[in-house]
Amino acid sequence: MRARKFLLGMGLCLVAAVCYGADPTMGTWKLNEAKSKIPHGMAKNKTVVYEAAGDNVKVTIDGVDAEGKPTHNEWTGKFDGNDYPETGSDQEDARAVKKINNHSYTVTLKKDGQPAGAGHIVIAPDGKSRTVTIMRTGADGKKVTSRSVYDKK
Repeated sequence: MRARKFLLGMGLCLVAAVCYGADPTMGTWKLNEAKSKIPHGMAKNKTVVYEAAGDNVKVTIDGVDAEGKPTHNEWTGKFDGNDYPETGSDQEDARAVKKINNHSYTVTLKKDGQPAGAGHIVIAPDGKSRTVTIMRTGADGKKVTSRSVYDKK
């Protein structure tokens, strides 16, 4: 009887560790256009997938550019604030993501070594949605801010 209780207790601890220790960033995120505020003429990232790649994180982004043409970007790196290369984007060629806590990150976008945008990512406490706010300089030289809301799939 004691052995069963012990094993049941250990099993519950294991389940809790898996459920509560999981990184809420990982998984597939779909753009919720109704909740987002993306200025006219800006690209839209429709699907963003975060997955483990060894001790790095691989981010795959599929969306559309300002003209509605399909886009595909990939970034592999760590959430340590250092620059890692990005492929597939004409707006940036590197990004640095810094983890603030399990639900908050800062992002710096770069093109040819120069800042091309900055922002932050906030994941809801329940882990079911995330908001990405990015500030860039538009073609007209004015600051443009987009707020994209994603639902976890």
